[in-house]
Formats: sequence, C-alpha cells, structure tokens
Amino acid sequence: MSAVLNGPHRPAHKTLVAMLHAAARERPDGEALVHDTERLTYRDYWRSVAAFADELRALGAESSRVAVLLPNGIDLCIASFAVQAAGGQLVPLNPLYTPHELRIILQDAEPVAVVYAADAQATIAPLHTGLSIANGIAIGTTRRLSAPAGSLDAALPELDPDTLAMLQYTGGTSGRPKGVDLTHRALAANVAQREALLPTNSGAERILAITPLYHAYATAMGLYLAANCSGTLVILPRYTPELALAAISEHRITLFAGSPAIFNGLVAHEATPRANLSSLRLCYSGAAALSAETLRRWEHLTDCAICEGYGMTEAGPVITFNPQNGTRKPGSAGIPVPLTGVQIVDIETGTKVLANNEPGEIRVRGPQIMNGYRKRPEETAAALRDGWLYTGDIGALDGDGYLFIRDRKKEMIIVAGFNVYPREVEEALLAHPGVLEAAVVGRPDDKRGEAVVAVVALRAGGNITADVLQTHLSDRLTRYKLPAEIHFVSSLPKTAVGKIDKIALKQ
Repeated sequence: MSAVLNGPHRPAHKTLVAMLHAAARERPDGEALVHDTERLTYRDYWRSVAAFADELRALGAESSRVAVLLPNGIDLCIASFAVQAAGGQLVPLNPLYTPHELRIILQDAEPVAVVYAADAQATIAPLHTGLSIANGIAIGTTRRLSAPAGSLDAALPELDPDTLAMLQYTGGTSGRPKGVDLTHRALAANVAQREALLPTNSGAERILAITPLYHAYATAMGLYLAANCSGTLVILPRYTPELALAAISEHRITLFAGSPAIFNGLVAHEATPRANLSSLRLCYSGAAALSAETLRRWEHLTDCAICEGYGMTEAGPVITFNPQNGTRKPGSAGIPVPLTGVQIVDIETGTKVLANNEPGEIRVRGPQIMNGYRKRPEETAAALRDGWLYTGDIGALDGDGYLFIRDRKKEMIIVAGFNVYPREVEEALLAHPGVLEAAVVGRPDDKRGEAVVAVVALRAGGNITADVLQTHLSDRLTRYKLPAEIHFVSSLPKTAVGKIDKIALKQ
C-alpha cells in the first residue's frame, strides 16, 4: 500500500492501531474525542487504549474475540481500538439487542470477554454465565476506560496485518446473523482507499458521529476517519435533528456521515434554515440512494456538498464514492475506490460481464474484502468466487464508470440505514403459537427510507391482535426491526412451486 493511495496528507498504515498511535505522536495535545462535557486528547486517548489493551491481553484476548456492547461515547472508542491493540478480534454489537438476539451472536462468536455498560447487567449477566464466557467487564460510573496511565510510547506487541481484527455481524439469508471476518490489512486499506477519493485536512477536521458507532458505516466514516486525519470526533449519544443541528453549530463540525433518512429529516426540519451550518465543508451519505430533491435542498440550505457512496460489511465496508474533487453524479454511488474492481454480471451465472447501463449483480474485488464468514464455509464459497465478492445487490455502471444501485439485496429492508432481514422477523412471528404463516416485506417510507410490513395468517380459531404480536416481537427483536404495520389475511399468496409470493404481497 503506497503513500499515494492515502492521499497527499499522510502515509497509509499497516494497521488501524498504528494509525491511532501515529495520530497520538503527531498531535498529542490535539482534541481527539468529545462526548457531552467530556474531552480527551490524543495523548490520553492512546494511553487509555494501551492500558486497556494490556488488561485484555492478560485475560487471553490475543488471537481471541472480545465482544463490545457499549452505547455511543468515549469508552466505546477506547474499547474498540484496545481490543485490536491487544491482538484480539473486535466484535462490536448493538447494546440494545434483546437477550434472544445476543445469545445467537455470542454463541457463534465465542468471545473470551464481553465489555458492556454497567446498567445492562441484568441483560448480560445471564448470558455471560449461561454461555460460559470467561470474562465480563462492566463499564459505567465506577469504572471508566478514559483513565489513562503510562507512556505515550507504551510498547505494544507488533501486529501481523494479516491476522483478524474485526468480526462484524450482518444479516443472513437463513435469518441468522453471519460474522464477517476482516483483517487488519483489509480495514487499514479501506481507510486509505476512502481517503484517496475524499481527502481530509490533517489536524483540522471536526467530525460528527450521529449514528451508532458499532455499525460498520459509522465506524468507517466516523471512528476511523477521525483517527486517520488526527481530527476531533464529536459523539452524540443518539440522533435527533435538534441534537445534530446544535452540535454542528456549537462544535463547528466540518464533516459528517448520514443516511438518506437523516438528510431527509434535516431538510424537512423547521430549525434547519435558521441553524448555523457554515462550518460544514463536506457530508457523506450511504445505506440507500439519496433523492435528487433532498440533495438539491440540502446543498441549497447549507452550501455544503454531499458525496454518496456504496459499501457493505463484507467489503470493509467502502466500495465506491462520488469523489470530493471531481464529478458528482446525483443518484449515483460514485466510482470505485483505488485498487478496487467493480463489475456487473448476469444474475443467473455470475460469469458474464454486462454492458454499460445494463443491470445485473454487482461483484467486487480489492484488498478490503473479507476473509469469509465465520464458521460458514458454504456461504463463504457462495459469496467469494474466483477472487470476487458477489454482493447480491443489483446495479449498473454507466460509460464513465459510475455505479448506480438498482435494488438492494433481493428481500433486505433498510430502515433508517439499518439492515432488516425479513427472514429474522418472520421467524420471530412464527415463534408465536397462534401464527400459521408470516411474510415480511418493505415499503417506501418518507422518514426512514423503508418500513417493515408483516402479513400474517393465523391458526384456525386464533384471535390474536396486532398489539399482541408487537409485544411478542419486542421481546425478540430490537426496535428498528419491528413492523410498522401488521396485516391479517386468511392465507398468504403462493407461487406455482408453493413458495410465498412476496412480489404479489408487495403489489
């Protein structure tokens, strides 16, 4: 990986840990993290990471997995880097997952330790004991990770860039989450690739984290982006338009990554025209296509461009972006980041490369691609073929090499930037004894991009209401996966071979 790949401002790094250490040496007194009234310099950021890495290594984290379930905040940032600095594989998880959701993932990940918020003790303790996880580390008012000690040049073991650094869970066609294995080299390469198309100003950027930092997009375009440019990451505990607008103004934010749902909400909010957004120089959008009208209205209100991109967890996650210094095409996900090949192939065989503007399956290759799915050899073999990652997404390339996404994975629903896999919701519905059949589809939603819609057929004599099913689901699924609507029918439409006809349901 050459220095050219990472743009003119700084060299590329072999690992993300080396990237953070370089930022601490170059800008020790620079403001690294801001959350509410708490602030941390790069010196103390690195010291905190190194200290917690030593603790994790003593617990056996090296070459093992450590699950981190923390809300947005400084401790989450420290824990994420510390696991990797300890030579472990970070498993970032949604702290709002239900015990049912967590049990499935933790059984698969087999972590040596779980780092969690102290106020989640009632949820985590039974899992910790029941799954025989060796170590549980509760973080809260009596135990903080931002309590640095030691030297800025604290010695850490040399990391092999080809060892595993991240196990990021994503949905599966079976309805059960799949763990994506990513190496240090893949993650570091993707930071450098993104930097080449979207160069940052070293030591001058103030970046707003407005979405959960356990999510691949927020990690790449918030946590890692800030450390790579020695910038300041301002962390919001949660997103609301009011909090985002206030933070941009108060903290003089220069960069932030959002989703179409976020930009739609901000454009429509009554306070946006009056907010002081003059510090913004660039925004990023991912997760779904941004409408041309939202793009136009945002840039009119803020005089700040939005660069749209495309990615997926299996690709580190960034694959394409509209370039900051170059042509931006509304409705397009942009051009491939350096060292990345993108092709459109026929859906039937995946071997015939299609002509410009002809839609087909998107396949990708590059240094940022995953090693595979943890303990899923068949699914790994289906996704990784002949050096290509088959994304399952449908798109087309124009004559200039810009990618246009035609459809996401065939049945996946994207709610406010989060992937919802219908099979998981269907299985949760079918777990209710009164449900005979269930199907889940998405419908367009102005606020969240898409909404989850469930269609249910009850068993004979059943008298279950939508409220009863919502209560049942809320014990098994996190909030964004819950249906916005539940419709009851006598039977679900079927195809000629007896499968539920989701096309008919959507129509």
